[in-house]
Amino acid sequence: MSRPKVYIDGKEGTTGLQIYDRLAAREDIDLLLIGEEKRKDPSERKKFLNEADLVFLCLPDAAAVEAVGLIENGRTRVIDCSTAHRTAEGWAYGFPELSGQREAVKAAARVANPGCYATGFLSLVRPLVEKGALSPKARLTCHALSGYTGAGKKAVAQYTDPDRAEELESPRHYAVTLSHKHLPEMAAVAGLDRPPLFTPMICDYPQGMVVTVPLWAEELEGAQSVESLRALYADYYAGSPVVTLRPADAPSCGFIGANNLAGTDGLQIFVNGNREQLMLSARLDNLGKGASGAAVQNMNLMLGFEETAGLEL
Repeated sequence: MSRPKVYIDGKEGTTGLQIYDRLAAREDIDLLLIGEEKRKDPSERKKFLNEADLVFLCLPDAAAVEAVGLIENGRTRVIDCSTAHRTAEGWAYGFPELSGQREAVKAAARVANPGCYATGFLSLVRPLVEKGALSPKARLTCHALSGYTGAGKKAVAQYTDPDRAEELESPRHYAVTLSHKHLPEMAAVAGLDRPPLFTPMICDYPQGMVVTVPLWAEELEGAQSVESLRALYADYYAGSPVVTLRPADAPSCGFIGANNLAGTDGLQIFVNGNREQLMLSARLDNLGKGASGAAVQNMNLMLGFEETAGLEL
């Protein structure tokens, strides 16, 4: 049986390079490589897009839409890592751990890879809405901090410049208009009537993020304590090698380090708080489960491989 042909359109970007790193040594696929001088040639890209059995799109939104339009056969399957198709009809949402999504991804011709912040938020909120513990009408707040690689090649160059501005040494709020591009998928996939108030920060380290949702216990139905929420998540993610619940007695000294999972493809959930207030947190690598690791996980499911093949867990 021939090995499936895989092509990364946009391999030179941060996400594309990380996908390539996870696939380069694999012997169960044929990785198609476009010549450096041809990677922006539309006709050459079109040839590769139609030759591949599966394509990763690591492109800006408009370019991703254009790339899909260049595929003229009914065989090539697509994983889009841009924002363009995350709430689009006919596209499966590539978060296999959410109910029903693993089978949807396996069968899909088109899969939208989730955003990194959305992944953390949805891992916490979707189970609560789905299980009836949180109303779809809830008015939520979400705080998050991430390494600078999530902002792309320009940010990486800025942060790694020896002569960089002093202000880059401290965490910086951004998306201060409260209109971050991940908000539509955060609301739609969570099953919420409205998106959360979302306040992200970019920090002076390369990879890793923590996404936190604070709640009043009185806003929840049934699961109104740290213990009951832990039980809900333990049941929801039971058996998952990728999404895990952090042990209640894990030594942390009261801190959740944002870059502890850098270089890995898993996601950890934390439940903390007291009788009245609860703090739900998800820790992941913004380039791992938040981007390239998730894309490879989705590829594995779509092509019938071991789900965690090529992942670092």
